[in-house]
Amino acid sequence: MTRKIMRRVSWPIVFGALAAPFMVNCGALPKVPGVPGLPGNCPDMASIEAVDNFDFAANFKLDAKVGAKIKAGVGAAVEMKALADKLDADLKTACGGLATDLGAGGTFNNGQDACKAAIDAIGKFKAKLGASASIKLDIDPPKCGVSIDAYGDCAAHCDATVKPGSVEASCEGGELQGSCSAQCSGSCEMQAAAACNGECSGSCDANVSGSCDGKCDGKCDGKATTGAAAATCSGKCEGKCSGNVHGSCSGKCGGSCKLSAGASCSGTCTGSCSAKMTAPKCTGTVKPPQMSADCKAKCDAKVQANASCTPPHIALRITGAADATAAATFQAAIEKNLPVVLNVAIGMGKQVGAVAGNVKTVIEGAQATIQTASSDKMAGAALVACVAAPFKGAIDAAAGVQASVNVSVNVQASASASGSAKAGGG
Repeated sequence: MTRKIMRRVSWPIVFGALAAPFMVNCGALPKVPGVPGLPGNCPDMASIEAVDNFDFAANFKLDAKVGAKIKAGVGAAVEMKALADKLDADLKTACGGLATDLGAGGTFNNGQDACKAAIDAIGKFKAKLGASASIKLDIDPPKCGVSIDAYGDCAAHCDATVKPGSVEASCEGGELQGSCSAQCSGSCEMQAAAACNGECSGSCDANVSGSCDGKCDGKCDGKATTGAAAATCSGKCEGKCSGNVHGSCSGKCGGSCKLSAGASCSGTCTGSCSAKMTAPKCTGTVKPPQMSADCKAKCDAKVQANASCTPPHIALRITGAADATAAATFQAAIEKNLPVVLNVAIGMGKQVGAVAGNVKTVIEGAQATIQTASSDKMAGAALVACVAAPFKGAIDAAAGVQASVNVSVNVQASASASGSAKAGGG
């Protein structure tokens, strides 16, 4: 067996054998069993700042470029874990709240368990609504953006070829988002109720024309539903709506407004602005002009973990329910808890799935590099031991991110479908 083949075969063995002693704390590196006097230190892998400030090349006798590659790979691993933890925590809270509000008991170990319990609770609760109940869910989707400025800062700290303040990043596959002091073309998430020259999603203090998730006082599909006859409208409401609307509003709109023409936006503009946006974000993929793949994976994970979303606005209409109290409870639970689930399913799902795949590729590349990274066998063994836990954690986290997205989509589908298998809008 050649030396090259030996290296390929030995990496999984060495990786597995050395990982266990360092899963809890990789501070000052202790001795590895069977390798006395192991040299080198290891940064606190729970702290991205510690990783960024650590000199892998000096500590493990590496070429400077190799050291930079491994640092970026470890940084990507740490950021990937943070992203996975955030999505899991968000879903554990939202899905756990939804399951609990619909009568499910117990506690949930993680977001996936909570969402599976929510799906089960939704199914059981729909039985109370009756086979004739119709559920329609209109969604003004969340718009989740990542900071372009934060991306540039991350790039400059990770890639030595990128100068601080020099990154001119573009936004691809999405829209710009931020504060617009001039005319906004796109949608505006209102800071406070205001006139909406376009389609309103949220509350309306005057007459509406569109879907309504509460009682419609006026006309429903052309039929009078005024006064005592006012009821939830399964079609188009024209008049006053006691809940959220999705359509035109003749008064003040509280929520999101899809502008029909360029207008001022006293809130968050998503689209284009006739002036330079303040604190710009990107709802798609940030594309820096030039940057190593390792650093790009790290920065993608970092900014996605800190993405901010305009809230989704929901118009949920239930008609034909056998139990009016159950229908009201179901609607309240969905409107309270589903928005955060939609942030993952719709707002972030596509982007974080791609990020997880890229980070996994970078980690696998770093593992291959480490096999021959150090000419010093002792330093090489120490390096393997140092990175074992974060690399394994990142690969597990990448799979966890995709699982979180998948289960959030399933919750959305479950909430939207009628018990009689008729799908709602959205």
